[in-house]
Amino acid sequence: MTNPARPPRLRRGVTALALAALVGSGLAIPLASPASATPEALATAAVPAVPEGSLVTTGTPWKYLDTNVDPAAGAQDRNAWTAPEFDDSGWATAASGFGVKKNELAAVGPYMPATKLAHYIDGDSKNTVPTYFFRTTVELATGVASEVDAVSASIIHDDAARVFVNGQKVAGFLDSRVDDTLPSNLQYAGESKGDPVVSNFTIDPALLHDGANTIAVAVYQDRETSSDAYFDMTKLQLTPKTDEGGGTEPVIAAPTRVILTPTETPATSQSFSWLAGDETHTTGQVEIGLATGGDTRVAKAAAVGAVNGNAKEHFSATVEDLTPATTYRYRVGTEGSMSEWYTFTTETPGATDFQFVYYGDAQIGLDTTWPAVVAQAEAKAPRSIGSVHAGDLINTGSNDTEWLNWFKGMERSATSTNVMAAPGNHEYSGDKTLASWKAHFEYPLNQPSTETIGELAGRAQGDSDVARQYAAYFEHWADFAAETVYYTDYQGVRFITLNATRDTTFLKPANLPGCTGAECPSTKVQALWTEYQAAWLDFVLKESPSKWNVVTFHQPVYSTSSGRDEAVLREYWVPVFEENNIDLVLMGHDHTYGRGYKNDDTTDTRGMTVGPVYAVSNSGAKHYDLETEEKNVWTNNGATQVIRGERVTTYQVIDVTANQLTYRSYVAEKVNGSKSFKLTDTAAERPVYAAAEVPAVGEVFDEFTVTKYDTGEKWVTEPGVETPAGPALQLGAASVAQGDELQVSGSGFAPGSKIALELHSEPVALASVEVSEDRAFSTAVTIPANTPTDTEHELVAVLPNGKTVSTPLTVTAAETGGENPGGENPGGENPGETDTTPGGTTPGAGEHGGGKGSGSIATTGGASFVPLGIATLALLTAGGGLLLWRRRTAAAATADHTLG
Repeated sequence: MTNPARPPRLRRGVTALALAALVGSGLAIPLASPASATPEALATAAVPAVPEGSLVTTGTPWKYLDTNVDPAAGAQDRNAWTAPEFDDSGWATAASGFGVKKNELAAVGPYMPATKLAHYIDGDSKNTVPTYFFRTTVELATGVASEVDAVSASIIHDDAARVFVNGQKVAGFLDSRVDDTLPSNLQYAGESKGDPVVSNFTIDPALLHDGANTIAVAVYQDRETSSDAYFDMTKLQLTPKTDEGGGTEPVIAAPTRVILTPTETPATSQSFSWLAGDETHTTGQVEIGLATGGDTRVAKAAAVGAVNGNAKEHFSATVEDLTPATTYRYRVGTEGSMSEWYTFTTETPGATDFQFVYYGDAQIGLDTTWPAVVAQAEAKAPRSIGSVHAGDLINTGSNDTEWLNWFKGMERSATSTNVMAAPGNHEYSGDKTLASWKAHFEYPLNQPSTETIGELAGRAQGDSDVARQYAAYFEHWADFAAETVYYTDYQGVRFITLNATRDTTFLKPANLPGCTGAECPSTKVQALWTEYQAAWLDFVLKESPSKWNVVTFHQPVYSTSSGRDEAVLREYWVPVFEENNIDLVLMGHDHTYGRGYKNDDTTDTRGMTVGPVYAVSNSGAKHYDLETEEKNVWTNNGATQVIRGERVTTYQVIDVTANQLTYRSYVAEKVNGSKSFKLTDTAAERPVYAAAEVPAVGEVFDEFTVTKYDTGEKWVTEPGVETPAGPALQLGAASVAQGDELQVSGSGFAPGSKIALELHSEPVALASVEVSEDRAFSTAVTIPANTPTDTEHELVAVLPNGKTVSTPLTVTAAETGGENPGGENPGGENPGETDTTPGGTTPGAGEHGGGKGSGSIATTGGASFVPLGIATLALLTAGGGLLLWRRRTAAAATADHTLG
């Protein structure tokens, strides 16, 4: 972390009459002062200058020992060989880099060694030299050491490495397996990472002194049969102190690595992270306002650490009280050194249509393949609200250059849309506590805790050794899982991230209580960590308010590449995915492509399934081989791949609408040997696949649709397969009179479900029906006689889950009738006023002439008029009934309304 109390830097204007530091030779050559120099100039010349440039590079001479001999054998201190006074005169001397590949001087990954190391003990290829030792010296002229403010360094190593300066350990990479309790330095340690790893680190300048400084490095092979080894130190650079008493003036430099990450409430809040533009920046802020202009406000940021040998501070801030569905402009940094203005838009609650992008491992080709992949994805997803990343964003978590390149590729999308990333195993490479991950990202702190893991929390209750161990693990994991296990909801989609890496080094609490026996959690840490997340996942799925649920993590539950099988993940996570019918399970790690389903989720229709979709993809330049069909993890564990591919780089765009997720995988890059295989037959004992040509760059590689209705029914369909229709109501007529019967039928409802039929606007229960196996029902309902006619109505089907399907309905006044001549006014609901005339009461105008359902007969003086009046009324009633019947028939033809 940047130290605000550092002395000021040496200004560039100060004359640097310096001593050149030579590496390995032990010599320091002073520069002569000119005879005509003034006393002031001589005084300036006496001030030592910190050497510029790197003091150690590729080609620097090193003493080395590759003879399977422990240099500290017999010494009380096994690190005695790292001390300046150690006698290394018997060691060989050569220029770096050092390496070996299958006992040959050959390239180790992308690096060609200058000096070959011995590889095998006694020529036995199954017994490699476990540890190599290297020493060199750096000479500093008198007075230089006290002027050094900081020291940064980089090494390339395969496999593990430890670095010492003047006998003090200053860095360790992939070295968690080195056992410091053993007396011997000859150990196998580290992790097989394929190509050599680049690691950056800093050295406390207080460890340096004037004169010779000893740099010592131990490099460990990870196993007896390791095929290669490599070591080089490419940088050891000193930073001078600034002028005494000059104060510390922040250097003007814009921040980098600006990124948006989601909160739990993306409609009203937003998180921001960035890397300071210079190490003199010790404070940070976000300035934010409406994109349309006007006033802005400033939010202070928290400093979250300097990592990976980069002295610049990382900052994060979360801004609250934003307005939904609003575009904001913002910039980040420190006063005087702010970024350019960027924009983002808050979530629009209730909206449904948007896109998001899914990336597999970027990891390799971060400065070439990765930016090209992102550019293609951005062009295909102009309505994207963000991206999900299935881990291994970089190759080495401690390599700052790789993080720099990853952010360069994401520079445009990360500043305008949210990034939802899961850590992979490579994020832990050289960074076991994920310090770099947590410095770069700010994620919701809704990780698992004892309150959200259900019955599993009960194991930590009690005073037994077993319970105390469970409590210690759960307490440690509740903190450790922060920002690696989380969720956020966005416009009907719950995005969930899991941490599938299971390294017992970082999973172990610092103070673990003792426990013996098979019941102790310490005997099953990897399985318990997986089960712990499964319990939390079940909780967040069951209480999810979102229609769609998408989960992302790194190592696949169904592996696609050769030699991989994550049985522990499959055991604990797949049952949760299936029980909760999660929609998309998006994974990485295997550097191949695969997509499919669990066999229990098939239907009678070929190309249609009903459960979760499992996908593995690769978005970088690293490629593995597909597993053979005989060893296919999917087939051998009750699942089927619909498509799989190798030597192909893809990105995926998912379109979200109210009732569908449309998933399309696009070819971003393909290399020699690219292959694709598509499912052709599932009727055989094992699935049958046919080879297919990998499409051209930019074309669709894979595609399917997930359709889900409010009934809860869901179908996953291949292109060309018809999806069952959604729930719809059909009415016997578009309008119905008060008190009349109405025929109601429905289609596309879940078989066996009970549907309540209601009349709205004010809910009035009409009937309850059960849906038949053909997903339909039909019944007659009676519209209440007192239903208002001056209000808009809907016929509503209430589903078991409380959601509704509705269609408009017009309610008219009850029909007039002729059965009661002395009844109410047939002309309207309210009777007219009495109009007396010499002949009697005028029909339709008097108290009895305008009532409901009947009318009075006007008499003018003779009984002979009565039969004629009755006949006339009967004809009028019949004519009105015929006209109403015709209108109903015409309306029924267009009264079929469908809602999803």
